[in-house]
Amino acid sequence: MREKLKALAELQKVDLEVAALRKAADIHPRQLAELERELGTARSAVEAERIRVADIERQRAALEQNITDEKDKVKKWEARLSEQRSTREYSALAREIDIAKKANQTMADELVELTKTLATARETVKGREAEFSTRQEQLTGRMDELKGKLAGVEQQVKELEGKRSGVATGVDATLLRRYELVRKKRLPALVGVVAGTCQGCNMNVPPQLYNNLRVSLGTDVCPSCNRIIYAVEALEPPAEK
Repeated sequence: MREKLKALAELQKVDLEVAALRKAADIHPRQLAELERELGTARSAVEAERIRVADIERQRAALEQNITDEKDKVKKWEARLSEQRSTREYSALAREIDIAKKANQTMADELVELTKTLATARETVKGREAEFSTRQEQLTGRMDELKGKLAGVEQQVKELEGKRSGVATGVDATLLRRYELVRKKRLPALVGVVAGTCQGCNMNVPPQLYNNLRVSLGTDVCPSCNRIIYAVEALEPPAEK
């Protein structure tokens, strides 16, 4: 019985190593997600500035077109001044031309300010792009590092699972089936009983059950947590005579 128990304990040792590796690596996907969100936020900030520049460029193009259209209109009106037959018509058209020229001057002033705003916005974009490039390099490096760690863990787990397959062949088939059922719900699935207390749930087992475990050096089931239990003496090396 001692050999069967030792084989199962060895199997659980591998399972605990795998569980510990996976638990330690659990933080990596969360860290990766946080870094990806940070990178996305930084990218969105740059894109927002680019959109702003594009919007200003559209405003400027529309304003330039309006100015061109108004200048053409003024030229046409000025050409028609000499065609006016009455002083009243002449004065009315001259007044329209004057209003159009003033409006054109106002738009020209707006265009100057808009051009300044556009230049500032473009400089802002350049600065944001430079900042993003630097931050992207930093975040990508960190993300690659985390991905490398995850890959390392997966490789270790793969190696341990290979080892597990070999160890499992040495475990009693009936004991292995029971172990696998418990392992799906809780780990460790195999725990010792010390001074009558289950080390899995810290509850006392019936005295008769504890005595049977000590005598048989075999296994049983904890009435409280349903783990596989054994007397710790079963795995202790035999006393030298």
